[in-house]
Formats: sequence, structure tokens, C-alpha cells
Amino acid sequence: MPKPKKHVLICTNQRPEGHPRGSCSHRNAMEVWQKFADILNQKQLFSEVAVSGVRSCLGPCGAGPIVVVYPDNVWYGGVSGADVEEIFENHIIGGNPVERLVLPDAVFG
Repeated sequence: MPKPKKHVLICTNQRPEGHPRGSCSHRNAMEVWQKFADILNQKQLFSEVAVSGVRSCLGPCGAGPIVVVYPDNVWYGGVSGADVEEIFENHIIGGNPVERLVLPDAVFG
């Protein structure tokens, strides 16, 4: 397998119900992951893009589901299944992040 040019990480962390930080899995993160995987499969871009579900916390839980695109270091928050195609087409393929979903630097303190 060739080294991919982009790596998409989707937080699928699951905490107990009622945890004060919440969790991406309770906000339909698995649907987001599945849609990324489906589009990757449809487009057959395996030599260009890797898609991974991340079971440990990526940090800004309250803004989840979190999606990170490397090496661009673009962090998306509040991503829904309906947003995935736009991120894939505009950012992963087109190189233009979807600004309305990009987490502001202030989220990271």
C-alpha cells in the first residue's frame, strides 16, 4: 500500500452516558466514519487517502464529532453525515477546507 497523501481521523470515542465531556460516539460519529469510508471506497482513492476511526479522545469533545485532516492540520467540529461529501470533495480532493466546520483556534485554549 502506498503512503497516503491525506489521512482523515474521525473521533469515535465513547464515554458513559452523562459524562460531563460527552463523547463523539453519542453524536453519531460512527455514521460520519462510515460515510467517509463509503466515499473513499466509491472513489477508489486508497493510494491517496486513508480514513481511520479513532477510539481515544482527540480533545475538544464538546465540539464533536471531531474530524481531523492531516497533513493539513485542519480540525472540523460538529460534523454530521450530511457534511462528509462536502469535506471530501472540497478539502480532501479540492484542497479547500470547509470553513463553516473548521474549529477556531480558541477551542484549543
